[in-house]
Amino acid sequence: MSTRPQSDVTIAASKAASKAASKAAALASATADPNDPESGLPFPQRYYAILVVALGITLAVLDGAIANVALPTIAHHLHASAANSIWIVNAYQLSVTISLLPLSSLGDRIGYRRVYLGGLALFTVASFGCALATSLPALAIARMVQGFGGAGVMSVNTALVRMIYPRAQLGRGVAINAMVVAVASAVGPTLASGVLSIASWPWLFAINVPIGIAALTLGLRALPLNARHAAPYDYLSALFNALVFGLLIFAVDGLGHGENHLLSGIEFAAAVVIGYFFVRRQLSQPAPLLPVDLLANPLFALSISTSVCSFCAQMLAFVALPFLLQDTYGFSQVQTGLLMTPWPLVIIVAAPVAGVLSDRYPAGILGGVGLALFALGLLSLATLSAHPADLAIAWRMALCGVGFGIFQSPNNRQILSSAPRERSGGASGMLGTARLTGQTLGAALVALIFGVAPQHGPTVALYAGTAFAAVAAIVSMMRLVPRRTAPAGG
Repeated sequence: MSTRPQSDVTIAASKAASKAASKAAALASATADPNDPESGLPFPQRYYAILVVALGITLAVLDGAIANVALPTIAHHLHASAANSIWIVNAYQLSVTISLLPLSSLGDRIGYRRVYLGGLALFTVASFGCALATSLPALAIARMVQGFGGAGVMSVNTALVRMIYPRAQLGRGVAINAMVVAVASAVGPTLASGVLSIASWPWLFAINVPIGIAALTLGLRALPLNARHAAPYDYLSALFNALVFGLLIFAVDGLGHGENHLLSGIEFAAAVVIGYFFVRRQLSQPAPLLPVDLLANPLFALSISTSVCSFCAQMLAFVALPFLLQDTYGFSQVQTGLLMTPWPLVIIVAAPVAGVLSDRYPAGILGGVGLALFALGLLSLATLSAHPADLAIAWRMALCGVGFGIFQSPNNRQILSSAPRERSGGASGMLGTARLTGQTLGAALVALIFGVAPQHGPTVALYAGTAFAAVAAIVSMMRLVPRRTAPAGG
């Protein structure tokens, strides 16, 4: 009796089983295990959730950037002086900075989803209030409320990314977030100019309302829940945090704009004294609002320092370049916007690539290489010839974008993964605080440089940005030095 038919059946059955196994493996790889917190969200919920995070962070970052361009127009329509109108910007910046860490700590306790959606709802309502404001005080108050909402979004957005993506693909998720932040910061002025050319200034805020409502609706269905710890919330530390960061902002801003040096000195001294007691209190807390326990980890501390220096360099460039291109080289406002466009456009390509690489290679190497390219780009802009061609400016802008894009995603991934999973909110808050600290310092340094050397201010600011980027590259490479203590990430 022949066994061939039976062999054929066996082979066919084996092939079918193999095909089914392959299909099951593919399905398993695309489906998250609800019992494994490291597996992320299943498809398509993962895509919807990251879309919500991207929309929220775009609104929060973009709104901080567009107000600078719209400030003269708003001041004119509200019959406000230039000195008083600066509160349209300062109110937002101040409320974001003083509340980032308190809200990230709150997220560790009540859930990142609640803090994020609550912040997004508050931001959306306050945006409507900004659009309806008819006086400077009303607009400043609405902007302050809007800042608290923006802080809710920015404080826990990267913590949510850690819940959304599996550990093996965390770099990709962080890259999307970093790309959104970088692009929103860079295109904000250009977008504001475009809106103001066809509509009145309230539309800069009104446009946030439908986007915010859409993000909220989708977020209620897509954003994940996370495990929370039961440590009581430290309200006194939240007050200390607000006083320290608020006083520091006023002191740095006052020095940068040449205001009363004695008052700035008193504000700085008060911030140092309160900060001393603030830090002492944090050392005794099991899950401190200011994550001093995370800063004890060399990888975390070096990554935060790299972020502060790099964003300081970025802000020095962003503020100085329009003055360089318009006042020194005679380009129009539209030409300036177009010439600066290669920077954010290249980040759109570089950031996702760097995110994928960050899942395979150390952040110290990727950050060091990226920041070295960033420093080289800034140096090349500072040494432009007397009559540069458009292409000569564009490729230098692109080089800055490539360098910054390569650095940011791996650095953010390192910050997030260096913290225990239950402290993701604290790590996320420190990430946002580092960015805002660097940007505030950079803006103050530009004002100081322009006051000391008004004729060559933009060029000097670019040289300063080059120096900060070079320091950031060195600090990033220091993460490659072997450490006795392993990172706390989990």
